Parts: sequence; structure tokens; C-alpha cells
Amino acid sequence: MDGIERGIGARLRRALGLTVVMTSVATGTVDALAQNPARLARIGSVSAGSDELQMRAYSTWRSLLAGMADQGLVEGRDFTLDLRGTAGRPELFEPLTRELVKSSVNLLLVPVCGAPLDVARRATQTIPIVVPTCNEDLVELGIVKSLNHPGGNITGMSKLTPMLATKRLELLLQAVPEAKRIAVLWNPAYSEFKAEWRELRAAARVLGVSLAPFEFRSGDDLKPVFDSIAGERPDALLMFSDQLAYIFAARIAKLAQERRLPAMFAFRELPDAGGLMSYGPNIPGMWRQSAKQVARILRGEKAGDLPIEQPTVFELVLNRKAARELGVNIPQTLLWRADAVVE
Repeated sequence: MDGIERGIGARLRRALGLTVVMTSVATGTVDALAQNPARLARIGSVSAGSDELQMRAYSTWRSLLAGMADQGLVEGRDFTLDLRGTAGRPELFEPLTRELVKSSVNLLLVPVCGAPLDVARRATQTIPIVVPTCNEDLVELGIVKSLNHPGGNITGMSKLTPMLATKRLELLLQAVPEAKRIAVLWNPAYSEFKAEWRELRAAARVLGVSLAPFEFRSGDDLKPVFDSIAGERPDALLMFSDQLAYIFAARIAKLAQERRLPAMFAFRELPDAGGLMSYGPNIPGMWRQSAKQVARILRGEKAGDLPIEQPTVFELVLNRKAARELGVNIPQTLLWRADAVVE
């Protein structure tokens, strides 16, 4: 963390009346915490956000802290947070994660799978890792042994994203039945999305539509790539789930509307920000649920013994104002199915 980030973090902690207690657990495991409950645990995390203040403003972190409180654990009394931000620059995940590992945090909270988890796995095989919103098949990739007993030092929440890719395409075509060519916006720097592409291509063949992939790797790529998509004149857009999509939700929703692209997203934050529609689990809810795993680890259980959990509620969110602006006539049957309709 550079001097500016340290200053921001220190001011925030003073404002909240918190005391940072630096631990000296050399191995990074939680055995010492279980033996010495008076010692505060340090939870470290690297996000695509710009700094600690911005990260704390996200509904995900507020939900995690609420979930920790549900488990009887309070920041400043039972644990502290060490948050680092990459400002949307994926190349910073590696050095910032290694800094946290060298500082002997007791737990790494890796917001998502893909590249951020790969970096954390390279940095440590001993510090427990919790992933609140994983969108990859960790068993298929060989990262964990099974969902019920992951083994190793990783656990978390799985979003079932490969199967959701097919469902999102089906729902998008219900909203825009005349669509025949679908642009797919994805971030290869985050993940190869092998399972998502496999499921989506199979569904496209059955549904009789073609897919046109478009790549981005950072927030700076978004405007140029949307210009490229608009130039190809697809009938609709589908976007894969990744951390930058969540962080730049408002920008992405605006770009899709400005280029008159009926778009299906993975998070409700995008239709809330003006995009057409989304289908997927409630992300803040997953973070709150993952607090149970974090609490169990801080109390002495091993990450590899805790099952990787899955969300039970999936939300279809439609933005009727966005539909009107795009000239999309959402069928009444789809409106009835929606969990939320943004007016």
C-alpha cells in the first residue's frame, strides 16, 4: 500500500474509532487465533476498487460486515480489515496480494474466482482463502476436490455461472425475440470462461442464434469496445459475470443504453443503474452468507473442511424505463416472472 492509501486507511480507521492490531502469526494459519482469542484476526483483501474508502462503500463489504455481526464478530473488537485496491488495473492483483501474504494476514478474502483467485493460490497454500462470489467450476478446474469437502485452503460461494449463461440467453430472447445475433462481452484477463462458453454455444445452436465475442480487460477498454460492438450492429448484448462488470456497473449500463443495445447482465446492479435486465444471485446476499465461513475459520476450523455453498435465490430484474427507451416491448409473462421491475 502506498503512502496515499495508508493515509486514507488510517483516517478512516480513526474516524470509525477502530484500532489496528498487527499480528505476528508467521504461518498465516488460524491455529494461533484459536489458542489466543484475545488476538485480533486480520482479514486481507484485494479488490478492483480504487482504495479502501471506495471498497467499504460497496454493498458487498457492508453485507459481509453485517454477516460477521450476525455471527457475533465485530470489526475492531474481533477482527480488522486490510483492504487494497487495484483501481481497475489487473496487473496489480499479484503484488498487492503478495504484500498481504508477507504481512501475515490470517485470512484472505478473494472477492471472485478467475485471475484474482489464481493469484492468491500462487501466493499461499496455507493462509485460508474465502471466495464470496465464485463464478467458475472449481471442481472441473481441479482447484478443489469436491464442493462438499474442498480440501486445501479454499472455500466460499459458487454462483453456478455456466448454467446461468444459458438461462440468461433464454430470458434475453424472451425479451427480444427477434434477436438473431448476440454480442457477448467478456474479460479474458479475468477468466477463460471455458464452461460458460461451452454452455452458451450449445444453447445458441439450439435456439438458432449466433454469438459475436468482444473482449475487454480494464475499465479504460469499455468505451472503445462498446463502440466496436455498436459498429457491428448486433441485435442484443449478453455480458459475462466478472468483478469489473460489478464495479463499473453504472458506466456499462450507460454505454449499452447510449448505443441502443438491449442487454442481459449478471447483476441486478446494472438494471438498477439503467441497463435493460439481469438474471443471477443477489451478490451482497452471497457476501453476507460467506461471513459464516469466515467466522468458522477465524474460530479455528479449516477452510478445506467447509463445503462450498451455493445461493438459493436467483433474481430476474427488468428495467421498464430502459426497455421503453430501447423500443423493447417486454412480454407481460416476463414481467410477471420478474423479481423486481425498475420503473
